[in-house]
Amino acid sequence: MKPNGGFTLIELILVTVIIGILAGMVALNYSGRVRDTQIRASKGDISSYSSAVDMYALDNNDEYPKSLNDLVGGKRNYVREVRPDPWGNPYIYTPPTDVLKADYKIFSAGPDGVPGNDDDITSSTADPNAKRGTGTTKSQ
Repeated sequence: MKPNGGFTLIELILVTVIIGILAGMVALNYSGRVRDTQIRASKGDISSYSSAVDMYALDNNDEYPKSLNDLVGGKRNYVREVRPDPWGNPYIYTPPTDVLKADYKIFSAGPDGVPGNDDDITSSTADPNAKRGTGTTKSQ
């Protein structure tokens, strides 16, 4: 008699379990990277908007914009468009209280969309990779 050339049920189950374990490991690693990328994107947007606000003030005799939407249109486009943060929420801009100090604030409310708690993103938010030792740059 000729033996069958197929796999046994136990071999198929074992291969399926191994593939499931590997897929789970990839998914866990990927989910952490997405959050790091969103934080970096938000910090980059905040830095761009801060530069645009400073240029607006220079061009308008130290008068700061009332909102980020003032950076689009008018005499000059300082940004092409005001985009939401990576979580779909608008960036929060507070005009300066003192023109000489230029103490305006631009920040993202973070993943939960609620401003004023620990997950808010500012330009000085710690680098997410600093804990892992893979990057130590801190932007201001």
